[in-house]
Amino acid sequence: MSKEKKLVTEQLTLEEQEALMQKYDTESNQRNVTGIAAIIIFTLLISFSLFQLYTGFFGAYTAYIQRTIHLGFALVLIFLLFPASKKGNKNRNRIAWYDYALALISFIVCLYWPIFYDSLVKNIGSISTVQVIIGGLAILLVLEATRRAVGLPITIIAGVALLYALLGPYMPGMFAHRGLNLNQLVKTMFFTTEGILGTPLKVSSTFIFLFLLFGAFLVKTGVGTYFNDLAISIAGRRTGGPAKVAIFSSALNGTISGSSVANTVTTGAYTIPLMKRLGYKKEFAGAVEAAASTGGQIMPPIMGAAAFLMIEFAGVPYWEIAKAAIIPAILYFSGIWIMTHLEAKKTGLVGLPKEELPSKKEVFKKIHLLIPIFVIIIFLFLGYSIERTALLGILSAVVVSLFMKETRITPRKFVDALTSGARTALGVAAATACAGIIVGVVTKTGLGLKLGNGIVDMAGTLTSNVNVQLLLTLLFTMITSIIIGMGSPTTANYIITSTIALPAILALNDQLDFAIPVLAAHMFVFYFGIVADITPPVALAAFAASGISGGEPIRTGINASKLAIAAFIIPYMFVLNPQMLMIDASWLGIVWIFITAFTGMIAVGAGLIGYWYKGLNWIERILSVITGLLLMYPEGYSDAIGLVLFIGMIAYQFIFKKDQGVGQPVEAKGA
Repeated sequence: MSKEKKLVTEQLTLEEQEALMQKYDTESNQRNVTGIAAIIIFTLLISFSLFQLYTGFFGAYTAYIQRTIHLGFALVLIFLLFPASKKGNKNRNRIAWYDYALALISFIVCLYWPIFYDSLVKNIGSISTVQVIIGGLAILLVLEATRRAVGLPITIIAGVALLYALLGPYMPGMFAHRGLNLNQLVKTMFFTTEGILGTPLKVSSTFIFLFLLFGAFLVKTGVGTYFNDLAISIAGRRTGGPAKVAIFSSALNGTISGSSVANTVTTGAYTIPLMKRLGYKKEFAGAVEAAASTGGQIMPPIMGAAAFLMIEFAGVPYWEIAKAAIIPAILYFSGIWIMTHLEAKKTGLVGLPKEELPSKKEVFKKIHLLIPIFVIIIFLFLGYSIERTALLGILSAVVVSLFMKETRITPRKFVDALTSGARTALGVAAATACAGIIVGVVTKTGLGLKLGNGIVDMAGTLTSNVNVQLLLTLLFTMITSIIIGMGSPTTANYIITSTIALPAILALNDQLDFAIPVLAAHMFVFYFGIVADITPPVALAAFAASGISGGEPIRTGINASKLAIAAFIIPYMFVLNPQMLMIDASWLGIVWIFITAFTGMIAVGAGLIGYWYKGLNWIERILSVITGLLLMYPEGYSDAIGLVLFIGMIAYQFIFKKDQGVGQPVEAKGA
């Protein structure tokens, strides 16, 4: 029996959690080196974080210098920390000679801009043979580093994009373009801010790194364990308690974690065995954790790294993005909560015994650990810059940790936070640099506009009704986002889809009776990039959860997608009615939208689970889902019809409710 199969009834150790993350999360597949190499890596990690803290406090250098230094740190560390292959390397924790060579070349290439900055700026319109070599090496190094730290999908897309740029005249039909020669391509990629050194890397070298560092400091206070204790004290005794603990805990942990897989493993190591012991099926227990952990990236105030990219791509302040995400995030987690509750009622699962709950008094004593999150909210609301807000968050995490001995950030923990934050940033830096290649090609060749128009035209061939065409365009964009997102981090997925697929949504604005806000279109592709982590056949978060639960991976992914149904419905709703994102909305309108959407989630959840106040037959389940969709659709007439059906279904269930052998308490195993 494999190690993963033995872990179905007990909590995972830290070593077992690390093994699972290395299997399903490419960014966690790092070497554990010793000796002089470990000292070199430690020094580089500390230096990386100190550089980012310095520029965050005193201001960033000019674009080319800030971004190449940031990229240089990332490339050197990736080649030293990430082995060339996961398999077939008996000494994977030893650094190969060629990795030292690649690290040295990365150092030289990225130092080229800071050293020759003045001459490069003066001769920005030309490119020498030496620069072609330097730029060509930069492209190859970024591709290889991305393959190691992020994975093959985005690397392949970037490679295809480079070939497309070079072979433009030979492309068929609408994909043909004038083409770029090698010199032009290298110049664009490394000697302008339209390629590797573009907007994605800009955000990585400023906003994202500091917030990842904030998350690392927050973790050192023990806030992750506190979130689990807080979740258990609030939800543990309720019907199906452990599942609700998983939802609540994952939502909180998701605010400081940028990885669906990492969040699934760290919180799931505790919650999945609890759910299984209570009586949840293996696939359902894993699905709850995977769906909740994936949703952590859309949970304000600190969302996934892609949300910071949205500041630049959508051109809106971060507070507007966080505010827009509030109602969709609440509906997402409410949907999972509703369905786990109904599943527990259907199968008669009870909560945890009182003696297994943590002391509420002890939990309350550590409430100060939540202060840094409120600091972030307050200063974002007051309009402080992203960098200054992150720095204040880090400072507040250090200060509040001093209130109690067990939460205190000691000098050792302080240093550990600096190294941990830098390690977490490596995958993001590689992904944003590689995504810059894709963005550069799309911009230079006009591919984004061509693909956008192609999606719109494809939808137009199927219908002449512009509203139906919009729905079809959204459907095609959703499919594109999910496919690109399979196996890719959310950061890279969002960059690619916002460049390639998003223009299709906005292209219809001239034909519609209403204008789709830019933020709504960005949130649409952002959402579907995230849910790719739980959408089969490549559902990394669900696969990681199945490694803990012992369940079948694909079935776990299907269950997770069902639980996260809100994420597949809500984006359509806020594109059709941006008031759900609090865009140009009155408070009365926002409240009404939330009430009807939440009510709709209850009906949809009941239909998918097959239980409400009593078991539902297949006709009732279909009617229940239709009722929910009518309530969630942002129109007055659909709300009215949905409310009538909703009230009617509840009345019907109460009148004809009878004992169907469900809902009887099941004793928790081992309780």
